[in-house]
Amino acid sequence: MLIKIGEFDCTECWDGVFYKKLANYPYITEWEIQTILDFENYEQRNGRECTIEATDSIVRAIDNYRSIYEAGERVAVPKKITECVACPRYKGCMTDFVCHTAPIENAVKIFECGALQSPTKWRGVPASVLKTESRNAANDPEDYFDYVMFAWGNCQAGDRLVMERKLKRFPTEEYLSTYFTPGVRFFFRYDEIVKHPNATFEGVLPLKIKEEVKLSDWVDTIIIPSAERAVFKAIIPYDLESRTFYLDNDCTDIWGWSEKVYEFVKSRKH
Repeated sequence: MLIKIGEFDCTECWDGVFYKKLANYPYITEWEIQTILDFENYEQRNGRECTIEATDSIVRAIDNYRSIYEAGERVAVPKKITECVACPRYKGCMTDFVCHTAPIENAVKIFECGALQSPTKWRGVPASVLKTESRNAANDPEDYFDYVMFAWGNCQAGDRLVMERKLKRFPTEEYLSTYFTPGVRFFFRYDEIVKHPNATFEGVLPLKIKEEVKLSDWVDTIIIPSAERAVFKAIIPYDLESRTFYLDNDCTDIWGWSEKVYEFVKSRKH
């Protein structure tokens, strides 16, 4: 794996390259160093060596921090991460919640089984097969399919992926606005879900969890588009009813929906 540190649109892993965007390039924070070392550590545990491509000063900063990282000291997540500033309102990722988004048909099955499951467990298909599928556009390695993935709570990436799966292509702006149809969002408090025994920090996502996450034990809030109320009303388990809410998609686009949902979750009384 190649780790490229610089000025990019966002942080992402694509086709064997971890593009790490710094919030204030060329300066690098301890949090950013920690995510890079998390990525390196995860990849090495799965048999892949990493090479870092960055300025000499950035490489020195990473090397100087290694002993602290290897001693097990962790940097607390910032309240806001500004590596990606695409969202119009927040101009960054808010870190109080993480979210997993599912298409409507998948969400029905999630409620029936009571858990978010990794692709290998959900589909009952070996990772070696999932890796070769055309929708693995990023060419993710096999072990990536053994985990449930999460985005930050105010992020639109989950719904964008839902639209991509629905259209079987990358959605145009028209399908992120006029024809946008939201999925079901499962929200978790970050400071709680990090305590999951199978939580893994791999530097790209907020975290991911191996095999499955039982909803009754961990989920904070579930948001379903009001237009789908009839589909779900009779199948919501009793222990999730108080955590499940229906919201109208009266927004102009995916950004507005992401903002509306996140603000609801953040402000609701528990």
